[in-house]
Amino acid sequence: MQKTKPVIAITVGDPCGIGPEITAKALSNAEIYDMCCPVAISDADVMRQAVEIAKVNLKINSVENLEDCKYEYGTIDVLNIKNVDVEEIQFGKVTKMGGEASFQYIVKGIQLALEGKVDAVTTGPIHKKAINLAGHEYSGHTEIFADYTKTKDYCMMLVDGDFRVSHVTTHVSFRQVPDLVKKARVLKVIELTNEALIKMGIKQPRIAVAGLNPHSGEEGLFGREEIEEIEPAIKEANQIGIQAEGPVPPDTVFVKMRGGQYDAVVAMYHDQGHIPTKLVGFKYDDKLGKWGSVAGVNTTLGLPIIRTSVDHGVAFGKAGKGTANPESMIDAIKLAAVMAGGRSK
Repeated sequence: MQKTKPVIAITVGDPCGIGPEITAKALSNAEIYDMCCPVAISDADVMRQAVEIAKVNLKINSVENLEDCKYEYGTIDVLNIKNVDVEEIQFGKVTKMGGEASFQYIVKGIQLALEGKVDAVTTGPIHKKAINLAGHEYSGHTEIFADYTKTKDYCMMLVDGDFRVSHVTTHVSFRQVPDLVKKARVLKVIELTNEALIKMGIKQPRIAVAGLNPHSGEEGLFGREEIEEIEPAIKEANQIGIQAEGPVPPDTVFVKMRGGQYDAVVAMYHDQGHIPTKLVGFKYDDKLGKWGSVAGVNTTLGLPIIRTSVDHGVAFGKAGKGTANPESMIDAIKLAAVMAGGRSK
């Protein structure tokens, strides 16, 4: 079938988790097909099972090649990898089979994107222990994508609508953070953030750079990272035409972005960026014992391909029950379509 919209490959994640289910639910949304041509990278039998679990009225079109995809609402095109026996799936369990399957889905998605056969990859949730159990020593999606695309300089950005946060450091101990907040790294993340915002359709991005220390160091009283590393990076970013401000005290910078003053914040470490983003996008009701909203997207900047992801885990406790919330998957697919369109322009 001839296509005019971007093709988005969806790697469904660990089949023992909620990934296949939320993929099925997301692709029951007609708006997705208005924006892009989605294809699930999975096992056809896994997606047939997911359609039943999700209770959505969708057909499965199992294909060996992308040329055979229909890209029609009402039918999920599945690039059939054939590496799972659905009779052996153990919902909610860490398994070698689940780890191997999810890893091979990712590798295939990366391959297709590098070959230009798909315009972006959206990833479902994986379990790090399962991946490692299958013999693949990676700490997560980001590291797999960086390795297989031979990318050295990359960073994580979380997105929830107009709330966007990129990170100078992520999965390291808090003790290591100050040693990693260096001018070159901060400048690179500012540059990657600016490029991503332009792909998202923002012509002149306004970027706030958070301080590392309380009150952004209070002129050196609480630390000198702002003076010696962060401020010089901001100054150099301004010199090359990027509209970056800071270091802005981290206890107010996110409030200012939410109020419309900035298009994105560059955070210095994992929790500095993740906590406010999830406070905005996630809603939990303890009385009902369930999540009302699980919004937000994780995207990796700096790769030669576009990659977006759900901003949550495998949710083993919900796997196989049909109660998983597809909101983050829907958002991730839509963002991939927007960024793919922005890059082509």
